[in-house]
Amino acid sequence: MRIGELAERAGTTTRTLRYYESRGLLPARRDELGHRTYDESDLKLLRQIRTLQDFGFDLEETRPFVECLRAGHPEGDSCPASLAVYRRKLDELDALIGELQAVRATIAVRLASADEPPLCELGGQEL
Repeated sequence: MRIGELAERAGTTTRTLRYYESRGLLPARRDELGHRTYDESDLKLLRQIRTLQDFGFDLEETRPFVECLRAGHPEGDSCPASLAVYRRKLDELDALIGELQAVRATIAVRLASADEPPLCELGGQEL
């Protein structure tokens, strides 16, 4: 298939595909007329990249998954380098979850304080 068809099927743009090609993530095959050509395996690579990016992986973090697919593995996450990226990402997510839980606890305390009924200025009795 040509670049336009691949872009359409992958839900992206030809510009993005050229960028991935320049970064070495997508193969740069050409036909006899110099047009870029792709096959179903390239579509699978793109779907892997897009899924990982949707999960918050940056483009460079997708490289081990792409290389794993290119090495002939049916899934991009079955190679040691891919698993290492997964482990790093889980560590990052765990740290972010911890930070968010701390922020949530602080906000909950402040909300509880703000919800208390106002005290009278003379003697501390509720109004």
